Amino acid sequence: MAALKNKNQKLKQKKAVKKALPAKKKAVARKAVGAVKQARLVARPAGQDLQHQVEQFLYNQAQLLDAKQWQGFIDQFAEDGVYWAAVDPHHSHWDGVPSIFTEDRDLMTVRMKRVLNPNAWSQQAEWGTSHIVSNVVIEEVFGDEVHVRSRFHMLEMRRDDLRHFAGTYRHQLRKTADGWRIQLQRVDMLNAQMPFEYVLQVWV
Repeated sequence: MAALKNKNQKLKQKKAVKKALPAKKKAVARKAVGAVKQARLVARPAGQDLQHQVEQFLYNQAQLLDAKQWQGFIDQFAEDGVYWAAVDPHHSHWDGVPSIFTEDRDLMTVRMKRVLNPNAWSQQAEWGTSHIVSNVVIEEVFGDEVHVRSRFHMLEMRRDDLRHFAGTYRHQLRKTADGWRIQLQRVDMLNAQMPFEYVLQVWV
């Protein structure tokens, strides 16, 4: 009888352990989910602020282009900043490969002066652009440096002729005492390989 009693007690203990295990797992899972939610709540305000800053910077850059404020556009670049419009999205660097644009601040200044020259025939016709920037994604953050990917669509009007350019921007932005500055802006145009009647005069 004593042996039977001990056997029954062991069976009850096993059932109690089995019953407790799922409850314990659920408690651990609830704790983990709670910790993740708490972490998200703590990180979200800073993330939203950075996202807003970056978006406003990109929108302002597009506005500078549409307003033909070329010097303001150039001033958004760091002293060693580069604007690169690639021919092929698979190219990882501009060295040794063709590019639509590869310009540092000095070359951008040369382009600006040429466009502003009163004898610049490309600017004689009624001409303007309209940019839309969207799908802004912060891909990486390294201290004061942020890597950003976005989508763009630019409409260019010259008299009664319209052209469309669309694709992806990739910005490497650096936070400075004067605000965000562009270390590298890469442009990958979806229609980069299409034939056009005349070349691009300014930045996309």
